[in-house]
Amino acid sequence: MYDVIIVGCGITGAAAAFALSRYKLSVLVLEKENDIAIGATRANSAIIHAGYDPEPGTLMARLNVRGCEMAAELCAQLDVPYKNCGSLVLAFDDNDVKSIRALYERGVQNGVKRLELIDSRRLRELEPCVSDKAVAALYAPTSGIVNPWEYALAMAEVAALNGVKFLLSHPVTYITGQLGGFTVTSCGEQFNARYVVNAAGVDSAAVHEMVAEKAFTIKPSRGDYFLLDKSEGSRAKHTLFQCPGPAGKGVLVSPTVHGNLLAGPNAVSCLDAHRVNTTAEGLAFVKTHALKSVPGINFRDTIRSFAGMRANSDRNDFIIGFPVPGFLDLAGIKSPGLTCAPATGEYAAGLLEQHGLELVKKDSPVTARRKIRFKELSIPEKQRLISENPLYGRVICRCETITEGEIVEACHSPIPPVSVDGIKRRAGTGMGRCQGGFCGPRVLEILCRERGISPLEALKDGEGSVILFNETKAGGRA
Repeated sequence: MYDVIIVGCGITGAAAAFALSRYKLSVLVLEKENDIAIGATRANSAIIHAGYDPEPGTLMARLNVRGCEMAAELCAQLDVPYKNCGSLVLAFDDNDVKSIRALYERGVQNGVKRLELIDSRRLRELEPCVSDKAVAALYAPTSGIVNPWEYALAMAEVAALNGVKFLLSHPVTYITGQLGGFTVTSCGEQFNARYVVNAAGVDSAAVHEMVAEKAFTIKPSRGDYFLLDKSEGSRAKHTLFQCPGPAGKGVLVSPTVHGNLLAGPNAVSCLDAHRVNTTAEGLAFVKTHALKSVPGINFRDTIRSFAGMRANSDRNDFIIGFPVPGFLDLAGIKSPGLTCAPATGEYAAGLLEQHGLELVKKDSPVTARRKIRFKELSIPEKQRLISENPLYGRVICRCETITEGEIVEACHSPIPPVSVDGIKRRAGTGMGRCQGGFCGPRVLEILCRERGISPLEALKDGEGSVILFNETKAGGRA
């Protein structure tokens, strides 16, 4: 019997696993997809929010401020790309000025440090490319940007090194109570645990209802984004928000930790929580509103558009608690869930302890990790590395200068990838201007070699995304 089973491994599930892995516990993570961080965690705004937006007194506000405070040190510890760039909420008229003043007061109540209301002159000193129509702004210097999927991967990998077991492609179909715990059914197997943590994102209401009466509804919201080439990356030095409304924080324009420019999202309510297609209407909306903030953006330099799904709910706060003894919901984790994640994991561990889980610290748990990023090394460091392993002297992804050595390292990471995009999330291949058009076939070849599979078995991303087919003479697929 496991001490804890975590259902779902986006950023929240990964953070819970990371927090629990420091203790002498047996922990199992069940993830329905063939990789972690493949849902909302990989398709979002990548913002570490300062904490002025949540309503004071909510759990969301508390975890937001704590998560923001943890981000810089934790990202350094886990070797995750992070930049403390700060954010600005732009005001374009008198009503917006009232809104940013209200956000300022809310942020002060939430404990956000160094918030500042600035005039148009100061705004243009900070952001030369911002619209001339912006008359003021709320400046939050504690805000930042991060690589969201690597944040989750890093926490999960450290958890794996500490003994947490991860089973991918394992959707949970039933949970039944038993004496002193639960039986969780997945892929025809049964797993027993004293405690279950529900971190299933857009599916968290369905998982909740396996053990308890309906208590909340997930209302999925899709958002479209533009990712622009690094040639547009200097258009914004900070994350630029517009005043939030009923649909959310609105369309932002932000630099990324990789040097690109990001614009989005819109907010569209969806019936299908797993359909993350972009739409022409959604992208047109994002473009129009992004140009309101930064009129000079050249959208012809877009290298990718994508959409993400947010696990909004019918509550104004996160849904964290025990609907039945031993079963902990971490549900309705919408924005700023990415920011909150490490604090949410920390909070979840504390709640489990309060409800009887004994937390005994390990003598020397793994708490950090280091990655080789060849392009960031000095010339002597590169030469030394290549002399030790010639694979680091073979550049596969020219746009991002990713070497075969880095790809092979990713293939043998603590939670190894099973797809080309899984390597992309770990090593950065295909992230550049050509979006894998040049390096994709070579990455596929390396993936097949390292996993010992046929190219006909290789996946682009999720289950069923086979890249190559062998056509028979009769016209069917072999």
